[in-house]
Amino acid sequence: MTYLFASLYGWLSRNIFQFVLLSLIGGYFFPLQPSSALKLLVMVLFGYMTFATGLNSSFRDFLRIAAKPGIPLYTLGVIHIATPLVAWIVGHLFFPGHPLIQVGYLISATIPVGVTSVIWTSIGGGNVALTMMTVIMDTLITPVLLPLFILFAAGVAIQIDYSRMILDLLFMITIPSIAGMLLHDAFKEKARLFANGFGGVLSRFAFFGVIFLNSTFVMSSIQWNAHILKILAVTSLVVAIGYLLGYAAGLFINATPDVVLSIIYTAGMRNIATGLVIAMNYFTPETALPIALAMLFQQPFAALTVKIFRRRYPFVEPVIATK
Repeated sequence: MTYLFASLYGWLSRNIFQFVLLSLIGGYFFPLQPSSALKLLVMVLFGYMTFATGLNSSFRDFLRIAAKPGIPLYTLGVIHIATPLVAWIVGHLFFPGHPLIQVGYLISATIPVGVTSVIWTSIGGGNVALTMMTVIMDTLITPVLLPLFILFAAGVAIQIDYSRMILDLLFMITIPSIAGMLLHDAFKEKARLFANGFGGVLSRFAFFGVIFLNSTFVMSSIQWNAHILKILAVTSLVVAIGYLLGYAAGLFINATPDVVLSIIYTAGMRNIATGLVIAMNYFTPETALPIALAMLFQQPFAALTVKIFRRRYPFVEPVIATK
């Protein structure tokens, strides 16, 4: 039975791209309206995913990275300087007469790193502890940086209450991840076997569930037309540039492959839900469009990154079990 679950987990991980696309397509054909119950379900599923990911990592490695935060700080520089600059330029280049859409692209590039980056780093065999540290540090500085960016770009002073977001981060990533890492150090082989077997299978289905639910929330609010299709194309470009900037940043410092992959995902993925809340509360639905449409590209591009990265670095072992 252990071998069966390990084989199933390996198969799901190797075919992650196809399942991500199916989850996104399912969200289009089965739209749902956000509710408190569904949002709670997303948090529970995500919390379990990060717990299962933590079972494959050591808490000692996490503390080692925390003691020397040079690479996370470097990555945050890429995230909050290079990426917003590119998004702002692209917005002005393609939508010169639509300032609210321009602000939407800026917000999409300055919101916090998506916590899903931890899961994708684990799937690709990257440095999970490094990604976790970057996500946590980013959540602490974004409440200061994001209002400044918007004030500079749009001339609008806003106050954003990030207390809810920080609490969500604690329950979705920090607490379950640390719990998983502590269990890894305590039980070692047993924890690894569970994470790469039955527990891993559950984690993959939880992952697909999170993508489906987020996709269905977004798709239900979009009315397709030529203008939306243009925003869709430009948004795909902006998301792709984020991943490429992460890759270039990793190569620039001659990082090891696992660190490069961590930088790619933290630079390329954003917390779309936070961006949508900000756009809808302080601007208009037009501002929210680039942010909502980014959901359609972040996950497929993340899955594609795994496939490309494994070809470029075949010696990097993904976090899956095949026997």
